[in-house]
Amino acid sequence: MTSTVSRSYETAADAQTAVMRLEAAGVSPDDVSIIGYYAGETAEGAAGGAQIGGGIGGVAGLVAGLASLPVPGIGPVVAAGWVFGTLAAGATAGAAAGSLIGSMTSAGLSDQDANFLAETVRRGGAVVAVRTTDSHVPTIEKIMNGAEPIDTELRRAEYERGGWTRFDEASGPYAPPTWSDVT
Repeated sequence: MTSTVSRSYETAADAQTAVMRLEAAGVSPDDVSIIGYYAGETAEGAAGGAQIGGGIGGVAGLVAGLASLPVPGIGPVVAAGWVFGTLAAGATAGAAAGSLIGSMTSAGLSDQDANFLAETVRRGGAVVAVRTTDSHVPTIEKIMNGAEPIDTELRRAEYERGGWTRFDEASGPYAPPTWSDVT
């Protein structure tokens, strides 16, 4: 049976480390997806995605398929892999299944996990997801955990303390509080 293992990372560099380690261990780039927030202009399209690829994909095989697109509730993202295919189809068709949550839940992630991961991307992080057989899950988890992913429980609690309950596509890109917001 096939499972999806995902981790969120604070930076594109951490996500890149996870992807490079997965590929070095023999995981096919066809089974790895990466999506991350990109504060640049989406009009740059694939050219912009290719430039960002140096930051996210570097020497990884995924860089060839890296492209940028706008995602409701997040803004511009760069993505590659099988999750990108679902997002791109949804972006052109306007379909709910093409949303980030729809892409993640259709890949086998729980609604709760998909909401957390989408919120992490919205707040500037990156997500790596791997399709693998159940027997390889422990190995994939060990590799991904070695790249220092975000502690899901602690980060979810932090989001909830700030009033977050779930990802909201209507909320738009995240703007962290400024000093004037807290004084």
